[in-house]
Amino acid sequence: MSVPAQFTAFRIHDDHAGSRGSLESIGLAQLAPGEVVIRTAWSSVNYKDALAGTGKGRILRHFPLVGGIDVAGHVVASTDPAYREGDAVLATGCGLSETRDGGYAQYARLESRAVIALPASLSLREAMVIGTAGYTAALALLRLRENRQQPSMGPLVVTGASGGVGMLALDIFSRAGFEVHAVSGKADRADFLRSLGASEVLRREALHSTRPLEPARYGGGLDNVGGPMLVSLLAQTVPYGNVASAGLAASPALDMTVMPFILRGVSLLGIGSSGSARDIREQVWAHLASDWRPRHLDRICTREIGLDGLPEVFDAMLAGESFGRTVVRVD
Repeated sequence: MSVPAQFTAFRIHDDHAGSRGSLESIGLAQLAPGEVVIRTAWSSVNYKDALAGTGKGRILRHFPLVGGIDVAGHVVASTDPAYREGDAVLATGCGLSETRDGGYAQYARLESRAVIALPASLSLREAMVIGTAGYTAALALLRLRENRQQPSMGPLVVTGASGGVGMLALDIFSRAGFEVHAVSGKADRADFLRSLGASEVLRREALHSTRPLEPARYGGGLDNVGGPMLVSLLAQTVPYGNVASAGLAASPALDMTVMPFILRGVSLLGIGSSGSARDIREQVWAHLASDWRPRHLDRICTREIGLDGLPEVFDAMLAGESFGRTVVRVD
């Protein structure tokens, strides 16, 4: 299959005219080098995409670049024999919309190390509803399980549960057999979060503590917020429980003592989804397509747009007005 001389992309610039992203026509030669060229079918919108696309976050390392940290589609050309024309594939993170052109284009050129064969039980669209958000949640669960986290240790707390990572974590963790408690500042979403798998929905005040240690209430959890909420969750985690840290929506600072670590043996696990090794990514996606497959993707995905709808979604997301996952139909 040939690639047209020009195709549409959402490209981000930062020059004398300022930072901006818009649709434009580009050619394959303008994309970052790579072994695999795909015709893009779907992408998604993450908070990081909104920061990059509006210039309100220093995400891109150089300019111009095509935005979009997630991409899924079909191979049209490959110099890597592992991928053939017509193969359905996906990529998340791996420098997309940071150091390399991303998924907001009708064609994408990828390094083969970033490409994952689409699991047979997932559609391209479903893979992008999951996207970086679901991959991050599942990577957190993988690390928790590798560090001997068991359902018998008590409920896992998911902070920032109304966000994309949080929603998918509720679904994935409960599917894997854990009791899950959601923490959200959006009281009107409590019933929705329960429908995704949360057995309890807690107010933010439930994770407010000023003491180094509190009574042990939780087996551990996934924190998307950082700051005092993460400190409080660590202080309330049972002996040898684990807390995975995946976000800093409130603060990157961690003002605490080492008492949860040395008196209870609690572990703090860092989740860096963008740069995880290929074998780990393959393992996580295998789980996402089978025993950890989210059960409520149709509810979690609340919006479908084309490339021309990106600016509106970016603005809504940064204003705190978006809810659920947004997928981008590129083809």
